[in-house]
Amino acid sequence: MNLELKKAIDQICKDRGLDRDMLVDTLEDAVRISVLRRFNDDMDVEVTYNDETGDIEVYQFKVVVADGAVEIADTQIALADARAHDPNVQIDDEVGFRVKIEDLGRIAAQSAKQVIIQRMRDAEQEIIYEEYKERVGEIVSGIVQRRDRGGWVINLGRTEAILPREEQIPREYYKRGDRVQAIIIEVRKEGRGPQVIISRAHRDYMVSLFRREVPEVDDGIIQIMGVARDPGSRAKVAVLSRERDVDAVGACVGVRGSRIQNIVQELRGERIDIVIWSVDIATYARNALAPALVLRIIVDEEENLLEVIVPDDQLTNAIGRKGQNVKLAARLLGWKVDIFTETRYNEANAIGHGLEQVASVAEVSVESLLEAGYSSLDKLREASDEELAEKLTISHARIADLRSAINFLSPVVEGTPDPQATTVNEAGTD
Repeated sequence: MNLELKKAIDQICKDRGLDRDMLVDTLEDAVRISVLRRFNDDMDVEVTYNDETGDIEVYQFKVVVADGAVEIADTQIALADARAHDPNVQIDDEVGFRVKIEDLGRIAAQSAKQVIIQRMRDAEQEIIYEEYKERVGEIVSGIVQRRDRGGWVINLGRTEAILPREEQIPREYYKRGDRVQAIIIEVRKEGRGPQVIISRAHRDYMVSLFRREVPEVDDGIIQIMGVARDPGSRAKVAVLSRERDVDAVGACVGVRGSRIQNIVQELRGERIDIVIWSVDIATYARNALAPALVLRIIVDEEENLLEVIVPDDQLTNAIGRKGQNVKLAARLLGWKVDIFTETRYNEANAIGHGLEQVASVAEVSVESLLEAGYSSLDKLREASDEELAEKLTISHARIADLRSAINFLSPVVEGTPDPQATTVNEAGTD
């Protein structure tokens, strides 16, 4: 009995988490390949592992042919020779002969060992790939091993993961031996084994942290409708409560901010705005642009554009430092966002309305006026008749009508500066 082989199989299955039947199949296949390499690839060989004795049994099968008709000794046997083993055998029957493993030779045995090792490695990698593929979107924790060209190599225990530079939180540094947690965003099949990609900057990492820290999110009572992140700096998270008596913002913040602080601490101080989601895009935009006060919002569905008017003293709050507030809001909303102060918006509308009236009187398009450099009534007033006739290609009679229209409108818009607005186009989400 070969109990050592049996124990080895049991130990390998236990240590590496491999399926026992798969390992036995691998062992049998490896021995079969070695036998064929040792003798002849055309041989008909059957290999079986005896689980009771722990022995590997190898049988070679030959077809019985008439005496003197043997052409290939490895696959055929004469009837007289076959009947020496089995008196009842007939022509065209198959006869099996046991092959001793000891007869394989040192080279064949080494070859079998290499095949077994490679097959075991492949099987182990396949198990790891399937395991981590099912864990995409899950938070994992590991130890920083070393720096790689593409980022950091993190030891997860059974395998290693890559934390690419672009998936790291900016200004976050690691050293060997540090423990770090991140979310699995992708698992790739590569020649050297499965490649697990993790991220700390991905929007889904924040979603997973909320699920972990806020039971109502994990239970589905509060639903996260969207996330926009500037990793390590600021984020906006849109939430919706499925139950009237549950305050979505209060639940996410926690008593004295305990829940949100756990998330902020994990993200190295990243500021998080909790935004109430609404099916009405204007209401949603007001919430997303907080802490800025919004006076009104004009929705242009065809252009997927929101024109947001804020008090003059709220422009800085609405735009945010380096435009961060409005950019994150635009990403969260999935709309283009134009920010106007109340004064500028009124001025812009007054100028635009005036130009339209003058263009109508002169029978030219507003676009023609703008292309000619006349973006305001003041600029039209300052132009000479010859310049207007040349640039707009209109008659002197039309120029006179244009002058009359300008003089009529000038008390409304005289001295109005050019409109200014802050425009952000961040259609889509992180």
